[in-house]
Amino acid sequence: METGSLVLLCLALGLIVGAGFVVLLQLAERRGNNAVALLSSSVPDGVDQVIDALGSAGLVIDPSLNVVKASSAAYTFGLVANDLLVHDEIVEMVTRVQRSGEAEEAEVVLARGPFSEASLHLEVRAARLGSRYVLVLADDRTESYRLEETRRDFIANISHELKTPIGAITLLAEALESASDDEAQVRRFAQQMGTEAARLSQITREIIELSRLQATDVLASADRIELDSIVSTAVDHNHVIAKAHDIELAVGGSKRVTVVGDEALLTLALNNLIANAIQYSPDGSRIGIGVHHDAGIAEIAVTDQGIGIPEADLTRVFERFFRVDQARSRNTGGTGLGLSIVKHVVQNHGGDIRAWSQVGHGSTFTIRLPEAPSAVATQGERR
Repeated sequence: METGSLVLLCLALGLIVGAGFVVLLQLAERRGNNAVALLSSSVPDGVDQVIDALGSAGLVIDPSLNVVKASSAAYTFGLVANDLLVHDEIVEMVTRVQRSGEAEEAEVVLARGPFSEASLHLEVRAARLGSRYVLVLADDRTESYRLEETRRDFIANISHELKTPIGAITLLAEALESASDDEAQVRRFAQQMGTEAARLSQITREIIELSRLQATDVLASADRIELDSIVSTAVDHNHVIAKAHDIELAVGGSKRVTVVGDEALLTLALNNLIANAIQYSPDGSRIGIGVHHDAGIAEIAVTDQGIGIPEADLTRVFERFFRVDQARSRNTGGTGLGLSIVKHVVQNHGGDIRAWSQVGHGSTFTIRLPEAPSAVATQGERR
């Protein structure tokens, strides 16, 4: 009996010990699974899809500051390299959020690249995502900053451009008063006042024209227009001044090419290009105005034999108040708004304008517009 009881007791102890080992193994397995889960780089369910759908830059950062998920915009902005945040400002923001648990928001200015002088303005927000991760969202505000800078420059330029003729008129009025007994001087000062007043009027007119182009849809009442008519009118407008400088205006190219748009505005655009070509061309030279069309694109090219434009200035010639030759432009009455008006007119008609130039040999400005489909019936034709 004692021997049998001992055997049973041993068996019972063996079962208990075995069961204990099984329990310990299960606990170890659970702990291992938990550890793996904690170390896993996966993000909460649904976050991957949200990040992929973002138009702005989105990143998920783990406790070790590794980027475990990033949208395509985050790579475009250069925020990520080798699965790490690149910019110290954003790293510091994420670190603070990890420590405090409170969301942060800031405007960050970053270089576009290691060799670029241009800046990227981002509005960055960082907040906890669950208990381990930090979500970073970055919206690009660079265009807003550029537009604001352009607005400030425009206002400053307007002030400067208006101040010059106004100041000249004031001085001439004073000179006119002091020379009241000298008939020849009175006539000379009065003529100069008329010139400055005309310049002031032109600047005001062109500023108003630019504002109108930016505020309205010029194609709301578009008509079918033949480019021959636009070229003929613009050449007539510039015929007298071209003849005064012995400059030939030569017209050629395709006939009866049609576009859809506002005839007065397109005429204004071409008139500005021809006037600009005359202004920068030497006496006795030739300006060509050619019309061409191909593959649904209509083109008007104005080519001169003038002083040309340096390559560094070609990208800026369509900016408001920009002048390649400041002294020459002022002496000829240029406002620096003509090419900017051309650009806005052409863009409002769904086209673009291109500039080519070689210093000392001349320039070519080409207006490109969608050619009118043969079946298009415009409002003017329906009336």
